[in-house]
Amino acid sequence: MSDSQWLAAAFAEHRGHLRAVAYRLLGSLTDADDAVQETWLRLVGADTGGVANLGGWLTTVTARVSLNMLRARRYRHEYLVGDPWPKEASAGASAAAGRSWAGAADTADGPEEEAVLADSVGLALLVVLDTLSPAERLAFVLHDMFAMPFTEVAAVLGRSADATRQLASRARRQVRCVPSPDHAADLARQHEVARTFLAAARGGDMAALVRLLDSDVTLTADAAAVPSGRPAALHGADRVARGASLSAALAAQSQLAVIDGRVGIVYAPAGRLQTVLAFTVSETNKITEIDVIADPDRLRRLSLALPPQAGGGRAARSRVGPLFSEKMQSDPRPRHADPDPAGASAHDVCEHPAQ
Repeated sequence: MSDSQWLAAAFAEHRGHLRAVAYRLLGSLTDADDAVQETWLRLVGADTGGVANLGGWLTTVTARVSLNMLRARRYRHEYLVGDPWPKEASAGASAAAGRSWAGAADTADGPEEEAVLADSVGLALLVVLDTLSPAERLAFVLHDMFAMPFTEVAAVLGRSADATRQLASRARRQVRCVPSPDHAADLARQHEVARTFLAAARGGDMAALVRLLDSDVTLTADAAAVPSGRPAALHGADRVARGASLSAALAAQSQLAVIDGRVGIVYAPAGRLQTVLAFTVSETNKITEIDVIADPDRLRRLSLALPPQAGGGRAARSRVGPLFSEKMQSDPRPRHADPDPAGASAHDVCEHPAQ
């Protein structure tokens, strides 16, 4: 076997892992493949004779390439939020999408592969990762998702290990909502109402939806969420429930999230945030208001986080939990979380929307 053949075989062995790292860093399959291709070009042009751990070297290069792409994206003010899936979507998937939460026809479908990738990582997680700075995202993904030691992550970022640990800690608190004790019970109550609403919408259960809604509930939708291009409103439990029951296909691609301090629903096919349902829940556990947000500018201004884990508290911030699927975990090492030095004194990140 020639040197070039050996190099190609070695790269092929690590390609799946590199793609998984790049996808979680970039949130786009196209960008992830570009990053992996750039890693291959750098490998071909590098002298790797003295590299003892080729897999680690390749991961580092992929991470650096992805970091540069994230920074360039921010510099050009590019956002994945609100981007539709590519046009080459299957017609069957388009038909299954049905109608949008606000009654708009929805045709934003995408390649099956990217949909599977996004679902395995967690649609809500991909959306929340987009709210992090490039350095925070890289520190969080490499350490918390791929168990890379902070010393190695620090080398990618060009920072000290302590500074990198703080970046991951800050990202962890942004990713996972950690309520203060006096807010935890209320958030848990909202979570149960939103979870039941989403389950009923997925099943098209009209009766269950009506039971969750206040008789005078109001649903408002911005212009981007309505086919006519003008804001709209629905009043009354029956009308709102009917609209939600027609959105079963979209509900299947939606997940719960904490939106500006309240539990709601995000619709994010392939991890691209397109629509948010922000709920107002009464003390009697009835939904009194639903704000349907699809305008890209409004979406970017939202403060988003994953809901706290069962039990809440500091344990909720220590790892991301069930949204990380084992079937997509390319690194055989177990994931672990570093102690959060700010954990004991961190403010309630669920109650402080980004300005």
